[in-house]
Amino acid sequence: MLPVMISSMTVLMLIGIPVAIAIGLASLIGIGGFTSLPLVLFPQQAFVALDKFPLAAIPFFILAGNLMAAGGISRRLVELVESCVHSIRGGILLTCVFTAMIFGAVSGSSVATTLAIGSVLIPAMVRRGYPVGFAAALQATAAELSVLIPPSIPMIVYGLSANVSVGDLFIAGVGPAVLVAVALGAFVLIYSRIKGFEEVRSEERPPLWPALKASSFALLMPVIVLGGIYGGVFTPTEASVVAVGYSLVVSVLIYREIDARALLEVIKRSAISSAVVMFIVSMAGVFSFVLTRAGVPAMIGAWLVETFTSPVSFLLAVNVFLFFMGMFVETSASIVVLGPLLAPVATQYGIDPTHFGIIMIFNLAMGMITPPLGVNLFAACAVANIGIEKMIPYLVPLVCLILACLATVTFVPAISLFLIQ
Repeated sequence: MLPVMISSMTVLMLIGIPVAIAIGLASLIGIGGFTSLPLVLFPQQAFVALDKFPLAAIPFFILAGNLMAAGGISRRLVELVESCVHSIRGGILLTCVFTAMIFGAVSGSSVATTLAIGSVLIPAMVRRGYPVGFAAALQATAAELSVLIPPSIPMIVYGLSANVSVGDLFIAGVGPAVLVAVALGAFVLIYSRIKGFEEVRSEERPPLWPALKASSFALLMPVIVLGGIYGGVFTPTEASVVAVGYSLVVSVLIYREIDARALLEVIKRSAISSAVVMFIVSMAGVFSFVLTRAGVPAMIGAWLVETFTSPVSFLLAVNVFLFFMGMFVETSASIVVLGPLLAPVATQYGIDPTHFGIIMIFNLAMGMITPPLGVNLFAACAVANIGIEKMIPYLVPLVCLILACLATVTFVPAISLFLIQ
């Protein structure tokens, strides 16, 4: 069953069928061709996959991210970070990295971060003399921090799929996100010095206090959302509603950059993005149900235990597998399908389920910056108005850097777990 479902899903995606529909058709093939289950289970399980209260956080965080982008919140964050690092050679690149991290602390979406921050920073980097391909590649890579820093949408999806605490995943994501941000920051500083870019005099530095004052409400947003989650004031799902309410008040009443027409456009764009994610989760839920009823997870678990005799070899094999899977299958779909399969096996090897969740999310998120799927790459291309081929030479060292960070997170569990233990 599994080879037929996987191969049919792959063929469908290769001929241009959307990911969610390909997964759904593969599930129908599995139900109709390899089980005696009635086909009415297909719509039933599609609904069951969505009938989970924490999933309500996804559309709200998407809406919050779009409100931040349209309401001037993201622009003010960019101006604040740039005022702090403007006098450093490579300061605009540091601005790109750390603004993406701050914006991701509320939006939870790497594509939203790429579009919102990239529309401001990619042109700014080009004006400073950086190649447009490098600017777009860096923006796409930095936006991956949105998947690692809480409140990450893939973390919510994994927590529900693998029965792991979403709150623990949020906390565990902080260490890896900081590691990636520091690594990217060090890389861009070295790159700027080697290439001789951006010699900026300290007197050209924009004033910090006006930028801090203008962005004060924007800075309060991640503090309120994450502080409320970690402080036990509200759940991650409730936090998503708080994020929407706060961003709406700030954008409409304080910054006054969103009028009624713009608000309707933001809601429309958020509804479309949310529907896409939810449809993928729904179809992937049916796929996972069919495999579970057929006993596939147990068979895979037994094969992995027999094949790989140590946690190290298991993690190496899983990392290679997930890296290539992320290149072809959307992150949320991969998590819903593979999370219930691999998480129990990881537990058998003594790997902490929260740590394994971070490894899985981190690994699959690499697909956002690697062709052919590469959703962040295409978003950056749209902003920079270039073809993806112009990004590839600059993307290779960035991907290698992120892979090194992934290896460190994989084999040093304390990076993910030190805030939990």
